[in-house]
Amino acid sequence: MLLLQQTTLAPKFLLFSKSDFSFKPCSSSLSTRLSFMDKYTKSSSLKQSQKQFQSPILACQASTDTHDTSFRKDDLPVHGVSEVIVGVLGGGQLGRMLCQAASEMAIKVIVLDPLTNCPASAIAYDHMVGSFDDSATVQEFAKRCGVLTVEIEHVDAATMEKLEQQGVDCQPKASTIRIIQDKYLQKVHFSRHGIPLPDFMQIDDLEGAKRAGDLFGYPLMLKSKRLAYDGRGNAVAKSEGELSSAVNGSCFLPILDNFSNELAETFSILRSNRKALGGFDRGLYVEKWTPFVKELAVIVARGRDNSISCYPAVETIHKENICDVVKAPADIPWKIRKLATDAAHKAVSSLEGAGVFAVELFLTKDGQILLNEVAPRPHNSGHHTIESCYTSQFEQHLRAVLGLPLGDPSMKTPAAIMYNLLGEDEGEPGFHLAHQLIGRALNIQGASVHWYDKPEMRKQRKMGHITIAGPSMGIVEAQLKSMLKEEGSESQTAVTPRVGIIMGSDSDLPIMKDAARILTVFGVPHEVRIVSAHRTPEMMFSYALSAQDQGIQIIIAGAGGAAHLPGMVASLTPLPVIGVPVRASALDGMDSLLSIVQMPRGVPVATVAINNATNAGLLAVRMLGVGDTDLLARMSQYQEDTRDDVMKKAEKLQTDGWETYLNP
Repeated sequence: MLLLQQTTLAPKFLLFSKSDFSFKPCSSSLSTRLSFMDKYTKSSSLKQSQKQFQSPILACQASTDTHDTSFRKDDLPVHGVSEVIVGVLGGGQLGRMLCQAASEMAIKVIVLDPLTNCPASAIAYDHMVGSFDDSATVQEFAKRCGVLTVEIEHVDAATMEKLEQQGVDCQPKASTIRIIQDKYLQKVHFSRHGIPLPDFMQIDDLEGAKRAGDLFGYPLMLKSKRLAYDGRGNAVAKSEGELSSAVNGSCFLPILDNFSNELAETFSILRSNRKALGGFDRGLYVEKWTPFVKELAVIVARGRDNSISCYPAVETIHKENICDVVKAPADIPWKIRKLATDAAHKAVSSLEGAGVFAVELFLTKDGQILLNEVAPRPHNSGHHTIESCYTSQFEQHLRAVLGLPLGDPSMKTPAAIMYNLLGEDEGEPGFHLAHQLIGRALNIQGASVHWYDKPEMRKQRKMGHITIAGPSMGIVEAQLKSMLKEEGSESQTAVTPRVGIIMGSDSDLPIMKDAARILTVFGVPHEVRIVSAHRTPEMMFSYALSAQDQGIQIIIAGAGGAAHLPGMVASLTPLPVIGVPVRASALDGMDSLLSIVQMPRGVPVATVAINNATNAGLLAVRMLGVGDTDLLARMSQYQEDTRDDVMKKAEKLQTDGWETYLNP
C-alpha cells in the first residue's frame, strides 16, 4: 500500500503493508480511527513530519488543545461552494445536521462544544473542545471562523457583541441573541413591533404574582425569563393558593446537555433546591393563559440582504412539554396559514442578522394567531424539511449566513410527519427500546431515520428523530401508528389507492369497470366503491371529506339520471372530480350529461362522453402524470401503441380490401 506523506519538504512515499495498520474504536461508536504500529514511530523523519502535518483523514478525535497553532484544519485551502469557514457555537444534534448539510456543498463547518464526543464531533470539519459561553474560549474560536453562528441561544451575548465590534461576522447578530435569550425581553420587543401576543407582565414578588392573577385570571402561566426551553422553566398556577408552590416547587428542569460547567452548576443547584423557577430573584414573568386549539410553527430564513423566505406552517404536538410529533403541513385553513406566515415574517423582520429562525405560535379557537416564542437557529419543528422540502432548514441556514441565495422552502411531498426519538429508559435498556423502534421504522415506506449518536441515554432526552413522507397526512399518520404499534393500527402492506372510482348503484358497474381496467393497465392503485348521493348521503359526505387524508388524489364518479353524485362530491372535496354520465333507461343519458356539466360556478367537474369511463380513466392517468414521470412515459407509450394499432389496421385494409377486411 502506498501512502503519500505531506510535509513542508518534497513529498515522500512510504511503503506499508496491510499488517502495519490496526483499527481501534474512536470516541464515536460508529467511527474508527487508523493508527500506525509502533515500529514506524521510531523513524525520526516520520515523527517530524507527523508534527508538521496531522492528517485530517487519520485523526478523528477532537482535540482539547486550543493553543496549538502549528497546524489546524482551517489552514487548508477550501474549494467548496463557499470559501468561508463557518463556526458554530454548540455541537449538539442541530450542529450535527448543519455539518451534514454542509458536507453536501463542501462547506467547512467547525464547532465549539464542551463535550469531546458531542453529536457534531464525528462529522464536523473540526471540533474545538471548550465552553461556548466562556468569553476567552469563544474569542479564540472566532479567530478560526469566517462567520460565526449558533445552534443554541444560551451563549455569551456580551462576547458576541465584543467580537462584532472587533469586526467578527456574527450571524444572527448579538443584539438578536440578547433579545431571544430573555423571554420577557422577547415579549416586550415583539409587542413594540405590533405582533399579536398573549397578555404578559413582569413579576418581582408574590404580591406582583397575585396582582397578575387578579388581572389575567386563572390558570396562570409563570415563566423564567432565561435558560428555559422544552417546557422547562414553566409552571402553572391554577389558583392564587398555588402561586407560591408554582414559583418554588418542583417542576421540569433543563437536561444538562451541551452546557458549560457554570450553567450546569446553576441548574444542579436549582434541582437540588427543588426550585423550578429559581425564585423571584432569578427573574420571572407571567402570561395570561391561552386556550389554544393547536400549536403551530413557521421556519423563516433571512438572508444577508434582508430577503425573507418562509416554510409552510406546521403543527407541533407536545408530550410532557417536549415536542413529540410535527405534522407538515399543518391541517389549517388557508387564511390561518397566511396569518401564521405573516406573523412569523413580521417577527423575524424585526430582528437583526441572517440565518434560520423558528417562530412558535398559538392558534386560538376564535381563529387568532398569537406568537409564543422565537428561536434564532434551526429548530426541532423544521427537521422534517430534510426529506420533505426542496431546501432543508440546515442547508438554508448555511446559505443565509454565508450570503448565498436562499433556497426553495416549498414542500416536495404532499405530507410529512416527524417523530422525536426520546429516551424511554436509562442506559442500555433505553438504547434497546430505541433500536427496536428504529428497526420497525426501517420497514415503513417513506421513513427516514436520524440517529444523533449521543453516548448516553436518559429518559426524555432527544436521541434522534424519524420522518415519514407520503402522499397524504392520513397515510403518514397511519404509518406512524403502525411503527409505534398502537392499538387499532392496520398493516401498511396494502397499497394506498390514488384514484377512487365511485358510483351510485351497481347497475353502473358494467360502464365504470372500463375506468378500473385502464387504471390497472397503467399500474395506478385504485378502489371501486358504491356511494349513493340519494340513498346513502352520510356515506357520500364521509367519503368525500376523508378522501384526501386517505391518499386519494382523483375521484371518478359515475351517475345516471339526475346524476347528483359528481357535483355533490366536488362540492365537498378539494380533489379533482371526473364525472361519467351513465346512460339510463330514459333520455339516452342526455339527462345525466346535462346534469353533470351544468354545475354552478365554484364547483368544477370534468366530464367525458356518455358511458365513456375509458376516457375518464385515461384523463385521471394524465392528471397524475403531471407529477409522475413514470406515468407520463407510460401514457406516451400508450399513445404510440394506439397509433401503431391504427396504422396496422389501415395497412391491412389497403392490402386486403374492405370485403376481406370485414370477412376475414
